[in-house]
Amino acid sequence: MPADLAVIGLGPYGLPLAQAAVAAGIPTIGYATGPEAGSLSPAELRRMRSTGFRLSTDPAQLGRVRTAVICAPTPRGADGELDLGQVEAAARTLAERLRPHTTVILESPVLPGTTEELLRPILERGSGLRAGRDFHLAYSPSRADPGSRDHTPAPRVIGGLTPACTESAATFYGRLTDKVVRARGLREAEAVRLLETNFRHVNIALVNEMAVVCHELGVDLWDVIRCAETKPFGFQAFRPGPGVGGHGVPQDLTGHASRGLRMVELAQQVNERMPHYVVQRAAALLNEHGKSARGARVLLLGVTYKADLADQQGAPAHEIAVRLMELGASVSYHDPHVPAWHVLDRPVPRADSLYEAAAAADLTLLLQPHRTYDLQGLSVKAQLLLDTRGVTPTGAAHRL
Repeated sequence: MPADLAVIGLGPYGLPLAQAAVAAGIPTIGYATGPEAGSLSPAELRRMRSTGFRLSTDPAQLGRVRTAVICAPTPRGADGELDLGQVEAAARTLAERLRPHTTVILESPVLPGTTEELLRPILERGSGLRAGRDFHLAYSPSRADPGSRDHTPAPRVIGGLTPACTESAATFYGRLTDKVVRARGLREAEAVRLLETNFRHVNIALVNEMAVVCHELGVDLWDVIRCAETKPFGFQAFRPGPGVGGHGVPQDLTGHASRGLRMVELAQQVNERMPHYVVQRAAALLNEHGKSARGARVLLLGVTYKADLADQQGAPAHEIAVRLMELGASVSYHDPHVPAWHVLDRPVPRADSLYEAAAAADLTLLLQPHRTYDLQGLSVKAQLLLDTRGVTPTGAAHRL
């Protein structure tokens, strides 16, 4: 069966798109840009193949589809900027096979101007075709919510190089969702992703700072949030945590605009300090109970960036483990989604029995509340429990 769609990149952006497409009856090719293809479990792959999906390592297949969507990851590089290497490689591969009338869409997180200034020249040089005349070019920010139980397709924002490009992309996404929102152009659509990602990080930074201050003041922040979220307007509840992980990298636009986004820069500083604060709280709790961090047995629960996922991208657990080890603590972990974990190039001991490990540990740090955890039972078994997510029963544990 010929494919209608090629999803280039099968990581956190491409895989949800491919799954939504085959669920909508669109024959789809998945083309990996890196090792992220391993995120497809055998069961998922069997289900998707039964409904019109196939993996391909043959670049020639990219020239036989009506729509090609680039979903390559753009992690933060050593300089703090987005690394567009996989996007460029995907574009070059596609350009050599690009046919007239194809609709090319970028979903990877990028800064405003990237689709037109980086992607367009690569596609035009490699194909000899002209964007907006010979093929359609558009941007749509990915709105995947990994691990969510709500499978209702999110509205999609579309911005094209030309009005015809926007309409062509909108026609494609109209097969996946009931609501398509047309942006004025490419840059506006790219800036939507920037705003959505920065909104999350800024608001998490606010409650993270509130957590630190409220602890000093003896105020129960979790109760404050519970009460505040009853306000029906002007408030959206965010909750503190040990750090911010995930693939959505905040960008303050330093070097890209005259002012940049100073609030985003400050939010990054706040959020990046949280693993250090968690370790400080852990050491203080141990001291309060007559124990030193040096030699203490510390159990970390949940080392992924989000509950009920195996993805460890940007998870604060790694830095927390490093800092605890530097203090001389003996660190172990438990995570039903992570069979093996390495920190500082050394394997971290994995607890086989959660409750036995919690009972034996001097301190248990709950970093990610996976659904499989019995929080009530855990709070009873643990000698000392620091809940960084505020999910244990009130009074059952120390909270961040």
